[in-house]
Amino acid sequence: MRTGPRGSTIDAYLANSSADQRAVLQKIRVTIRAAAPRAEECISYGLPAFRLDGKPLVAFGATGKHCAFYPMSGTTVAAHAKELARFETSKGTIRFQADDPLPAALVRRLVKARIAENAAKVRKPAPARRKRTGAP
Repeated sequence: MRTGPRGSTIDAYLANSSADQRAVLQKIRVTIRAAAPRAEECISYGLPAFRLDGKPLVAFGATGKHCAFYPMSGTTVAAHAKELARFETSKGTIRFQADDPLPAALVRRLVKARIAENAAKVRKPAPARRKRTGAP
């Protein structure tokens, strides 16, 4: 577990967040745990995160202006664009306000999508490389 600027554990990170953000982030944490019970908590890039089978799954955090959920995948954000339309998004980030949090059901769907995405990467064999032959 790497130490981030706001703490070396998720509990320490949350302790350094504002009360309203802490409450929302704790609910997200509980929802992630329920959706991915085998995932392990960690701090990744200074953010509370979860890993599953050694691979990054999702992260979450807060700034002075907003909270954020990080699916760690632009594919997952794009695949759920309709459901995320009322939130500010970028390639791998979903931003929201503490008084208008992500619904738990949506967090569960995002986590399940990430689990499936990671599993598909494991099953997919690497493409075979073609040998280069020199032309006479």
